[in-house]
Amino acid sequence: MRALRRLTVRAKFPPQLDALADIVNNLRWSWHPDSQDLFESVDPQLWRACNGDPGKMLGEVSGERLAELARDRKFLRRLSDVGDDLRDYLTAPRWYQRRAEAPDGERLPTSIAYFSPEFGITEVLPQYSGGLGILAGDHLKAASDLGVPIIGVGLLYRSGYFRQSLSQDGWQLEHYPPIDPQGLPIKLVRRVDGEVVKVSLALPGGRTLVAQLWKAQVGRVPLLLMDSDIEDNDIAARATTDRLYGGGQEHRLHQELLLGVGGVRAVRAFCDATGTMPPEVFHTNEGHAGFLGIERIRELMGEYSLDFDEALQSVRAGTVFTTHTPVPAGIDRFPAHLVRDAFTDFGDVPVERVLQLGAEADPAVFNMAHMGLRLAQRANGVSELHGSVSRQMFGGLWPEFDTSEVPITSITNGVHAPTWMARELGELVEHELFSDDFTNIPVWTALDKLSDSDLWQLRHILRERLVVEIRRRLHDSARDRGLAEAELGWAATAFDPEVLTIGFARRVPSYKRLTLMLRDPARLKSLLLDPQRPMQIVIAGKSHPADDGGKQLIAQMVAFADDPAVRHRIVFLPDYDIGMANYFYWGCDVWLNNPLRPLEACGTSGMKAALNGGLNLSIRDGWWDEWYDGENGWAIPTADGVTDTEHRDEVEARALYDIIENQVAPRFYARDESGVPTRWVQMVRHTVSRLGPKVLARRMVGEYVERLYVSAAESARRLSADGFAAAKELAAWRTTVLAAWPGVRVEHVESFVEGDPVLGGALTLRAEVVLNGLRPEDVDVQTVFGTVDSEDRLSDVESSSLRLTEAPDGIARYEGEVALRRTGPVGYTVRVLPRHELLATPAELGVVATA
Repeated sequence: MRALRRLTVRAKFPPQLDALADIVNNLRWSWHPDSQDLFESVDPQLWRACNGDPGKMLGEVSGERLAELARDRKFLRRLSDVGDDLRDYLTAPRWYQRRAEAPDGERLPTSIAYFSPEFGITEVLPQYSGGLGILAGDHLKAASDLGVPIIGVGLLYRSGYFRQSLSQDGWQLEHYPPIDPQGLPIKLVRRVDGEVVKVSLALPGGRTLVAQLWKAQVGRVPLLLMDSDIEDNDIAARATTDRLYGGGQEHRLHQELLLGVGGVRAVRAFCDATGTMPPEVFHTNEGHAGFLGIERIRELMGEYSLDFDEALQSVRAGTVFTTHTPVPAGIDRFPAHLVRDAFTDFGDVPVERVLQLGAEADPAVFNMAHMGLRLAQRANGVSELHGSVSRQMFGGLWPEFDTSEVPITSITNGVHAPTWMARELGELVEHELFSDDFTNIPVWTALDKLSDSDLWQLRHILRERLVVEIRRRLHDSARDRGLAEAELGWAATAFDPEVLTIGFARRVPSYKRLTLMLRDPARLKSLLLDPQRPMQIVIAGKSHPADDGGKQLIAQMVAFADDPAVRHRIVFLPDYDIGMANYFYWGCDVWLNNPLRPLEACGTSGMKAALNGGLNLSIRDGWWDEWYDGENGWAIPTADGVTDTEHRDEVEARALYDIIENQVAPRFYARDESGVPTRWVQMVRHTVSRLGPKVLARRMVGEYVERLYVSAAESARRLSADGFAAAKELAAWRTTVLAAWPGVRVEHVESFVEGDPVLGGALTLRAEVVLNGLRPEDVDVQTVFGTVDSEDRLSDVESSSLRLTEAPDGIARYEGEVALRRTGPVGYTVRVLPRHELLATPAELGVVATA
C-alpha cells in the first residue's frame, strides 16, 4: 500500500535548545564548519547516516537525546557560541553596508531580485542540475557574505532533477524520489494574519496556475521558491513544478511563465508581507526567467498608465541579463503560437509586441535569449572568452555593428570558497579569504607559512580522503548494478592514495567530450598501469534524461572502467552532487577539462579544484583561457580551424596523452630526498596563492554590484522619477529617431594629411551628414579607424567623435582629426550613431548609418 502524502515529524526541542532551530533553518550552516561540528556532536553516528543533513538528523534524533543535550553545559555553551555568531553574521554591517557609507553610497540599489531556474545551495536542497544552479547558489552565498541585499527567486521542484544510477551494462537510469517540503530547510511564507502567500497567473483555455511560496534562508539572503503542487490547481497545473527541466515544450513554457511572471508577483507579495525593500534591479540568470520583463511592463502600464514603449524603457533600465550559453542549441526556444496563447489576454500588453521581443529568423519560433537581451539594458557573458563568443553568437541582433561593439560585456564567474575549500586549507587562508578588496586582487601569502613537506602532507590527506570515498561509492554502485557481495572484495583496495589522481566531473553533453580520453584505449591503459608512474582517474556526471547520445558516452566510459585490468585505476561514480563534488575538488591532484573550444562558457569546477591546490589540465576555454599562466597547470593545445571533428578529437587526445606522460606524471613523481615533489608543490602553492583571490564568488558579486547593479539602479531611478517623465521622453525620442533613421546618411567625406602619412602624423576629416529632421544633439558622428585587409574590411578599430561645425539647411557639417598611431595598411570610415544620455551604449537602438 502506497502513502498518499508524506510528512516529517520531529521531536520537540526543549527550551534550552531553541537556538538549534534558528541555526538549522538558515542554510549558512552548509558553509559554516562550527555549525556542522555542532550538529555532528548531537549524534555523530546519526549525522553520518543522514549524510550531513541536520534537518533529517533532528527529525530522527530521540527525545531522550535532546533532553540529555539540554542538560549538557558544554553543548549549551557551543550552541550559544554558534547562535551568537549567526546573529552577528546576520546583523553586523558588511562590505555592502560599508560601501553604502562612502560618498557615492546612495548609488547602490536598495535591493536586487535574482531569478534562476535552479539553485545549488546544498545537496540537502536538491533544486539544481549542474553548473548554472551551482553558480546561482554561489552567487547568493557570496552576496550574503558581502551583505548585498539580494532576493533569490526560483521554483520548488517536488522531485528535484533526478537521482542517477547505472544498469548492469552501464546505461544511465533516472529516479525521481518524491521530496517532502516539510523535510527541507524551508518555510512557507505567511502574511501577518498567518495566511500562506500565494501567487497566480492565467493559463490559456481559461485555466489558472497557483503557487504557494516557500522561503529558504541563505545566510542574509531569502530564496523564494514557488510550488504548484497544491489543491488550488487542477492535476496538470499541480505538475508544473514537478521536475527540473522535465516535460515537453508546453510544460516547460508553463514553468518559465511561473518563474518569470509568477516570480515578480512572488517578490511583490513577499516584500508586502515582510516589509522587505522592493528591488530596484532585476537580474535574470539565463533566459528561463525572461518573462519577468513582460510582467513588469504589465505592472507599469496598469498602475502608471504608461504605454508599452514607455514601460519597456523603464523595465530595460533596471534589468540585467546573464547568458551562460555558448551554443545556439542551448537556448530555450518555444513555438511562437504557444507564447501567443499565453499572452493574448495579458492586461494592456499587446501580444504582438511580446512576440517581437522573442523574434528570430524563423517567425514560428520564440527565442528566450533574444527576449532577455531585448528586455535588458545590460547583459554579460561569464568569462572573457564567453563574452566574445556571445557577441558573435548574438551579433545578428545588432547587424550594423562590429562584433566588438555588440553590447554584451563579461564578468568571469567565481566560486564560493567557504563551500568548496577543504577545511584544512580554508583555515590557513581564512583571513585573506574574507578580504573585501575586489579591485586590487592581492596574492595570498598564507601558504608561505607552510613548508613544502607540510603542504605535500596536507595534499596527501585530502587525496586519501577522496580514495576512501571512492571505495565506498564504488562498492555501493557495483552492488546496485547486480554484483554479489562476494564479488566486491577488489573495491576495498581500488585506487591508491599514493598515486597521481585526475578528476573529471561535469554534465555530459557531447561538446564536453567525456570520452576524449578513450580515443586510444591502449595508450590510456598504459598510462593508468605505468609501473613507475601510474595514474588513476575518477569520473562523474549526469546526462539529461532525453539525451541518449550523452547516455551512450557514459556507457562507453563505464564499459572501459569495468575492465578488471584497470577497474582499480579508473571509475565512473553515479549520482554526482554537491556532496560527492567536494571530495573530488579536495582530493584530485589534476582537474581535467577538455571541451570543444570555445563551447565552455566558464567551467567553474576547475576553479574549485584550484582553490584546493588541484592543477588544471584543460583546453584553453572559459575561465582557463584568461587565467592560465604556465605555472598553475597545463593547457591542452587545440586544433582550432580543423573542421573534421574526428580528426580534431584525434589531434587533441594525442596532445592530452603526451602532456600527461611527459609533463604531468614526471613532475608528480620527481621527489627530493625527503620524498616531496618540490616542483609539483611549488605549482600547488602558486595555484592557490595566485588563482585563489581571482576565482572567488565574492570578487564576482562585487563586480556585478560595481559594474552592473549600480548603473542599472541609477538608470531605473532616472527613468521612473517625476512620474516616469524620462521614460516617456526616451520612448518618444526612440520613436522619432527610428522613424527618421532610414533617411539619415553620410553625404560626403573628404580627408587630407599634411605631407606624407607617417607615424605620429594626423588625418584630418570633414563630413557632411543628412540628419533627416533630427537635431545634431540626437546623433554622434564618428570616424572609425583601423587596420584594413585586402577587401577593405576594418579590424582592431578605434572610434572618435567628430565636432559639429555648422548645420544649415538640414545638412550638418563635422570635422576632426585622427592620430596616426599605427603603421601598415590602415583605413577609415565615417558613421552616424543615435545619441542620448540615457542610452547605456551607442549600439542600443541597433541602427547606424555608414559612409
